[in-house]
Amino acid sequence: MSPKDRQQRKIDDRAVEEASKLAPRLIYEVIRRDGEHELDRSTRSLFWSGIAAGIMISFSVLGEAVFRAFLPDTPARYLIENMGYSLGFLFVILGRLQLFTENTITTVLPYMVKPRMAMALRILRLWGLVLAANVLGAFVIATFYAFSNALPAEVAVAVTELSIHATGMGAWDSFVRAIPAGIIIAALVWTLPQAEGTEFFVIFLFTWLIAAGDFTHVVAGSVEMAWLVVQGQLGSIAAVFGFFLPVLAGNIVGGTAIFAMMAWGQVKDEVRGGHRHQWVRRR
Repeated sequence: MSPKDRQQRKIDDRAVEEASKLAPRLIYEVIRRDGEHELDRSTRSLFWSGIAAGIMISFSVLGEAVFRAFLPDTPARYLIENMGYSLGFLFVILGRLQLFTENTITTVLPYMVKPRMAMALRILRLWGLVLAANVLGAFVIATFYAFSNALPAEVAVAVTELSIHATGMGAWDSFVRAIPAGIIIAALVWTLPQAEGTEFFVIFLFTWLIAAGDFTHVVAGSVEMAWLVVQGQLGSIAAVFGFFLPVLAGNIVGGTAIFAMMAWGQVKDEVRGGHRHQWVRRR
Protein backbone atom coordinates (compact mmCIF):
# COMPACT_ATOMS: atom_id res chain seq x y z
CA MET A 1 0.00 0.00 0.00
CA SER A 2 1.42 3.35 -1.04
CA PRO A 3 1.91 6.19 1.49
CA LYS A 4 -0.91 8.06 -0.20
CA ASP A 5 -3.25 5.05 0.20
CA ARG A 6 -2.25 4.63 3.85
CA GLN A 7 -2.97 8.30 4.52
CA GLN A 8 -6.37 7.99 2.86
CA ARG A 9 -7.08 4.86 4.91
CA LYS A 10 -6.36 6.76 8.13
CA ILE A 11 -8.65 9.58 7.03
CA ASP A 12 -11.42 7.09 6.21
CA ASP A 13 -10.99 5.27 9.56
CA ARG A 14 -11.15 8.54 11.46
CA ALA A 15 -14.33 9.53 9.58
CA VAL A 16 -15.94 6.17 10.40
CA GLU A 17 -15.06 6.52 14.08
CA GLU A 18 -16.51 10.03 14.26
CA ALA A 19 -19.68 8.98 12.45
CA SER A 20 -20.27 5.79 14.43
CA LYS A 21 -22.39 5.60 17.54
CA LEU A 22 -20.69 5.64 20.90
CA ALA A 23 -20.15 2.19 22.36
CA PRO A 24 -21.80 1.56 25.76
CA ARG A 25 -18.37 1.59 27.41
CA LEU A 26 -17.66 5.07 26.04
CA ILE A 27 -21.06 6.38 27.14
CA TYR A 28 -20.32 4.96 30.57
CA GLU A 29 -16.95 6.71 30.62
CA VAL A 30 -18.46 10.07 29.63
CA ILE A 31 -21.03 9.88 32.44
CA ARG A 32 -18.48 8.53 34.93
CA ARG A 33 -16.14 11.46 34.34
CA ASP A 34 -19.01 13.89 34.62
CA GLY A 35 -19.98 12.25 37.91
CA GLU A 36 -16.45 12.55 39.28
CA HIS A 37 -16.43 16.23 38.32
CA GLU A 38 -19.69 16.77 40.20
CA LEU A 39 -18.35 14.94 43.26
CA ASP A 40 -15.30 17.23 43.28
CA ARG A 41 -17.33 20.46 43.21
CA SER A 42 -17.39 22.65 46.28
CA THR A 43 -20.28 22.68 48.73
CA ARG A 44 -21.08 26.27 47.82
CA SER A 45 -21.26 25.53 44.09
CA LEU A 46 -23.49 22.49 44.59
CA PHE A 47 -25.78 24.33 47.00
CA TRP A 48 -26.43 27.37 44.81
CA SER A 49 -26.75 25.28 41.67
CA GLY A 50 -29.24 23.07 43.51
CA ILE A 51 -31.31 26.05 44.64
CA ALA A 52 -31.35 27.39 41.10
CA ALA A 53 -32.55 24.01 39.84
CA GLY A 54 -35.33 23.92 42.45
CA ILE A 55 -36.49 27.34 41.31
CA MET A 56 -36.22 26.70 37.58
CA ILE A 57 -37.96 23.30 37.74
CA SER A 58 -41.07 25.23 38.81
CA PHE A 59 -41.54 26.14 35.16
CA SER A 60 -42.49 22.51 34.56
CA VAL A 61 -45.49 23.02 36.83
CA LEU A 62 -46.24 26.46 35.37
CA GLY A 63 -45.89 25.27 31.79
CA GLU A 64 -48.36 22.48 32.38
CA ALA A 65 -50.71 24.83 34.26
CA VAL A 66 -50.70 27.43 31.48
CA PHE A 67 -51.77 24.84 28.90
CA ARG A 68 -54.44 23.51 31.24
CA ALA A 69 -55.79 26.98 32.00
CA PHE A 70 -56.13 28.21 28.44
CA LEU A 71 -56.74 25.13 26.27
CA PRO A 72 -60.30 23.90 25.72
CA ASP A 73 -61.25 20.93 27.87
CA THR A 74 -61.00 18.14 25.29
CA PRO A 75 -59.54 14.61 25.48
CA ALA A 76 -56.46 15.80 23.58
CA ARG A 77 -55.73 18.53 26.14
CA TYR A 78 -54.11 16.04 28.50
CA LEU A 79 -51.34 15.10 26.07
CA ILE A 80 -50.82 18.71 25.00
CA GLU A 81 -50.72 20.23 28.47
CA ASN A 82 -48.06 17.73 29.51
CA MET A 83 -45.73 19.25 26.94
CA GLY A 84 -45.43 22.17 29.34
CA TYR A 85 -43.91 19.82 31.91
CA SER A 86 -40.73 19.62 29.84
CA LEU A 87 -40.04 23.34 30.15
CA GLY A 88 -38.43 23.32 33.60
CA PHE A 89 -36.33 20.27 32.78
CA LEU A 90 -35.04 21.97 29.65
CA PHE A 91 -33.96 24.99 31.72
CA VAL A 92 -32.30 22.82 34.36
CA ILE A 93 -30.56 20.20 32.21
CA LEU A 94 -29.41 22.48 29.37
CA GLY A 95 -28.32 25.00 32.01
CA ARG A 96 -26.23 22.30 33.76
CA LEU A 97 -27.91 22.93 37.11
CA GLN A 98 -27.85 20.37 39.90
CA LEU A 99 -30.95 18.19 39.77
CA PHE A 100 -31.10 15.41 42.36
CA THR A 101 -32.56 12.74 40.10
CA GLU A 102 -29.78 13.12 37.53
CA ASN A 103 -27.30 12.33 40.29
CA THR A 104 -28.95 9.00 41.06
CA ILE A 105 -27.02 7.65 38.06
CA THR A 106 -24.28 10.20 37.28
CA THR A 107 -22.53 10.05 40.66
CA VAL A 108 -23.13 6.32 41.15
CA LEU A 109 -21.22 5.17 38.06
CA PRO A 110 -17.79 6.19 39.47
CA TYR A 111 -18.63 4.12 42.58
CA MET A 112 -19.27 1.05 40.42
CA VAL A 113 -15.69 1.16 39.19
CA LYS A 114 -14.18 1.73 42.63
CA PRO A 115 -16.67 0.72 45.34
CA ARG A 116 -15.07 2.30 48.39
CA MET A 117 -16.60 3.68 51.57
CA ALA A 118 -14.98 7.06 50.96
CA MET A 119 -16.66 7.26 47.56
CA ALA A 120 -20.02 6.23 49.03
CA LEU A 121 -19.76 9.01 51.62
CA ARG A 122 -18.98 11.55 48.90
CA ILE A 123 -22.08 10.43 46.98
CA LEU A 124 -24.27 10.69 50.07
CA ARG A 125 -22.88 14.16 50.77
CA LEU A 126 -23.72 15.32 47.25
CA TRP A 127 -27.16 13.68 47.29
CA GLY A 128 -28.11 15.23 50.61
CA LEU A 129 -26.81 18.66 49.69
CA VAL A 130 -28.39 18.80 46.24
CA LEU A 131 -31.72 17.39 47.40
CA ALA A 132 -31.94 19.87 50.27
CA ALA A 133 -31.06 22.74 47.92
CA ASN A 134 -33.61 21.57 45.32
CA VAL A 135 -36.37 21.44 47.93
CA LEU A 136 -35.37 24.80 49.39
CA GLY A 137 -35.51 26.35 45.91
CA ALA A 138 -38.90 24.75 45.34
CA PHE A 139 -40.29 26.23 48.56
CA VAL A 140 -38.83 29.66 47.81
CA ILE A 141 -40.44 29.88 44.38
CA ALA A 142 -43.71 28.30 45.48
CA THR A 143 -43.99 30.84 48.31
CA PHE A 144 -43.35 33.66 45.86
CA TYR A 145 -46.01 32.38 43.46
CA ALA A 146 -48.54 31.78 46.24
CA PHE A 147 -48.27 35.17 47.92
CA SER A 148 -47.73 37.49 45.00
CA ASN A 149 -49.69 38.45 41.93
CA ALA A 150 -47.14 36.82 39.64
CA LEU A 151 -49.58 34.19 38.37
CA PRO A 152 -52.84 34.94 36.57
CA ALA A 153 -55.83 33.63 38.51
CA GLU A 154 -56.56 30.94 35.91
CA VAL A 155 -53.00 29.64 36.09
CA ALA A 156 -53.01 29.64 39.91
CA VAL A 157 -56.19 27.54 39.90
CA ALA A 158 -54.58 25.11 37.45
CA VAL A 159 -51.44 24.86 39.62
CA THR A 160 -53.64 23.96 42.59
CA GLU A 161 -55.45 21.28 40.59
CA LEU A 162 -52.18 19.77 39.40
CA SER A 163 -50.66 19.92 42.88
CA ILE A 164 -53.62 18.22 44.56
CA HIS A 165 -53.48 15.43 41.98
CA ALA A 166 -49.71 14.97 42.26
CA THR A 167 -49.61 14.85 46.06
CA GLY A 168 -52.88 13.04 46.63
CA MET A 169 -52.10 9.60 45.22
CA GLY A 170 -51.21 7.97 48.52
CA ALA A 171 -47.80 6.75 49.65
CA TRP A 172 -47.76 3.44 47.77
CA ASP A 173 -48.96 4.84 44.45
CA SER A 174 -46.51 7.74 44.78
CA PHE A 175 -43.68 5.25 45.31
CA VAL A 176 -44.46 2.89 42.44
CA ARG A 177 -45.12 5.76 40.01
CA ALA A 178 -41.79 7.31 40.97
CA ILE A 179 -39.87 4.23 39.82
CA PRO A 180 -40.56 4.73 36.08
CA ALA A 181 -39.73 8.44 36.48
CA GLY A 182 -36.35 7.51 37.98
CA ILE A 183 -35.69 5.11 35.12
CA ILE A 184 -36.65 7.72 32.52
CA ILE A 185 -34.37 10.40 33.98
CA ALA A 186 -31.48 7.91 34.18
CA ALA A 187 -32.14 6.84 30.59
CA LEU A 188 -32.13 10.50 29.60
CA VAL A 189 -28.71 10.97 31.21
CA TRP A 190 -27.46 7.84 29.42
CA THR A 191 -28.79 9.04 26.05
CA LEU A 192 -27.53 12.64 26.10
CA PRO A 193 -23.85 11.88 25.25
CA GLN A 194 -25.05 10.69 21.82
CA ALA A 195 -27.63 13.44 21.34
CA GLU A 196 -25.29 16.07 19.94
CA GLY A 197 -27.41 18.75 18.33
CA THR A 198 -30.70 17.13 19.39
CA GLU A 199 -30.50 17.57 23.17
CA PHE A 200 -33.59 19.79 23.21
CA PHE A 201 -35.78 17.16 21.59
CA VAL A 202 -34.39 14.29 23.68
CA ILE A 203 -35.02 16.14 26.95
CA PHE A 204 -38.44 17.28 25.75
CA LEU A 205 -39.59 13.77 24.79
CA PHE A 206 -38.29 11.95 27.86
CA THR A 207 -39.66 14.44 30.36
CA TRP A 208 -42.98 14.75 28.51
CA LEU A 209 -43.32 10.99 29.00
CA ILE A 210 -42.99 11.43 32.78
CA ALA A 211 -45.96 13.80 32.82
CA ALA A 212 -48.02 11.93 30.22
CA GLY A 213 -47.49 8.68 32.09
CA ASP A 214 -48.61 10.36 35.33
CA PHE A 215 -45.35 9.38 37.00
CA THR A 216 -43.96 11.23 40.01
CA HIS A 217 -40.73 13.22 40.25
CA VAL A 218 -39.40 14.31 43.62
CA VAL A 219 -38.09 17.75 42.64
CA ALA A 220 -40.84 18.93 40.28
CA GLY A 221 -43.30 17.40 42.74
CA SER A 222 -41.70 19.36 45.56
CA VAL A 223 -42.88 22.57 43.89
CA GLU A 224 -46.43 21.23 43.89
CA MET A 225 -46.06 20.00 47.46
CA ALA A 226 -44.67 23.37 48.58
CA TRP A 227 -47.47 25.24 46.79
CA LEU A 228 -50.05 23.43 48.91
CA VAL A 229 -48.05 23.42 52.16
CA VAL A 230 -47.38 27.17 52.27
CA GLN A 231 -51.08 27.86 51.72
CA GLY A 232 -52.18 25.43 54.42
CA GLN A 233 -53.83 23.01 51.99
CA LEU A 234 -51.49 20.12 52.82
CA GLY A 235 -50.17 19.15 56.25
CA SER A 236 -46.46 18.63 56.80
CA ILE A 237 -46.83 14.99 57.89
CA ALA A 238 -48.92 14.09 54.85
CA ALA A 239 -46.49 16.00 52.63
CA VAL A 240 -43.40 14.24 53.97
CA PHE A 241 -44.68 10.70 54.54
CA GLY A 242 -47.48 10.54 52.01
CA PHE A 243 -45.62 12.14 49.12
CA PHE A 244 -42.02 13.28 49.49
CA LEU A 245 -40.31 10.23 51.02
CA PRO A 246 -42.18 7.65 48.88
CA VAL A 247 -41.39 9.57 45.69
CA LEU A 248 -37.77 10.04 46.75
CA ALA A 249 -37.42 6.30 47.38
CA GLY A 250 -39.07 5.42 44.07
CA ASN A 251 -36.84 7.77 42.06
CA ILE A 252 -33.75 6.29 43.71
CA VAL A 253 -34.92 2.74 43.03
CA GLY A 254 -35.61 3.57 39.39
CA GLY A 255 -32.50 5.63 38.74
CA THR A 256 -29.93 3.73 40.78
CA ALA A 257 -31.12 0.26 41.76
CA ILE A 258 -32.58 -0.49 38.33
CA PHE A 259 -31.09 1.63 35.53
CA ALA A 260 -27.59 2.24 36.91
CA MET A 261 -27.23 -1.46 37.70
CA MET A 262 -28.36 -2.41 34.20
CA ALA A 263 -25.97 0.11 32.67
CA TRP A 264 -23.11 -1.21 34.78
CA GLY A 265 -23.94 -4.82 33.96
CA GLN A 266 -23.51 -4.33 30.23
CA VAL A 267 -20.12 -2.59 30.49
CA LYS A 268 -18.62 -4.11 33.64
CA ASP A 269 -16.26 -6.55 31.94
CA GLU A 270 -15.03 -3.97 29.41
CA VAL A 271 -14.58 -1.21 32.00
CA ARG A 272 -12.78 -3.38 34.55
CA GLY A 273 -10.70 -4.96 31.81
CA GLY A 274 -9.69 -1.51 30.56
CA HIS A 275 -8.70 -0.40 34.05
CA ARG A 276 -6.61 -3.57 34.53
CA HIS A 277 -4.79 -2.94 31.24
CA GLN A 278 -4.07 0.66 32.28
CA TRP A 279 -2.63 -0.58 35.58
CA VAL A 280 -0.37 -3.09 33.83
CA ARG A 281 0.91 -0.39 31.43
CA ARG A 282 1.66 1.97 34.34
CA ARG A 283 3.73 -0.76 36.01
